[in-house]
Amino acid sequence: MEILETLSQTAFGKVLTSGAVVNFILVVIGSLLGLLFKKGLPEKITNALMTGMAFCVLYIGITGLFEKGANILVIIVCFAVGTVIGELLNLDKQVNRLGAFVQKKFAKAHEKSNIAEGFVTATLLFCVGAMTIVGSIDSGINGDNSTLYSKSVIDCVAALALTSSMGIGVIFASLSTLVIEGGLTLLANVVSPVLNDYIIAQMSVIGSLLIIALALNMLKITKIKVMNFVPAIILPVTLCLF
Repeated sequence: MEILETLSQTAFGKVLTSGAVVNFILVVIGSLLGLLFKKGLPEKITNALMTGMAFCVLYIGITGLFEKGANILVIIVCFAVGTVIGELLNLDKQVNRLGAFVQKKFAKAHEKSNIAEGFVTATLLFCVGAMTIVGSIDSGINGDNSTLYSKSVIDCVAALALTSSMGIGVIFASLSTLVIEGGLTLLANVVSPVLNDYIIAQMSVIGSLLIIALALNMLKITKIKVMNFVPAIILPVTLCLF
């Protein structure tokens, strides 16, 4: 017990005992359940479930827009600069390339599901948004995991739905979740002296806008390269400090 208490006081220990680990575990569980149910669920059920989850994701994105202290000018500048960075780096292509590599390594010759699509979609859903940012920051600074615990339950259900529709690629997004949320938890612990509610508000609104874009993609209304806009999320830290 004393060892765990000592570990939890260190920066790395906060990751091991944080909501990031719980989120990772629940995404794996949800993905495994999705694989289990995939064989027994009719395609129309999985499609309807995916549509329903897309509406839930849309709701999460919309509710995250109403952050106190959000500054539209800062958000516009961050989106403009972040978009240029994302397009120059072509993050969407890089992530899809990683997904394609995973698919090449693990997909069977007769596999119909798109591992790359499942990996990318799930990574964006689980890792981009207000709950990821705020939850990881709360976990790293205050040791409060309540937001990440709530997000973990949502992600578990979403993983089940996504895996039953898109296949095994979704389970690999659990690693993305662990790395990104764990990394943000560590980062929040390191840069906590410079973070404030104002900066967090801008990051949360930008993340929520990207979640809405992802929901529109899930509903097959748009084909937005959401990953190319992700750099905008971290820019408020730099912009608001100067």
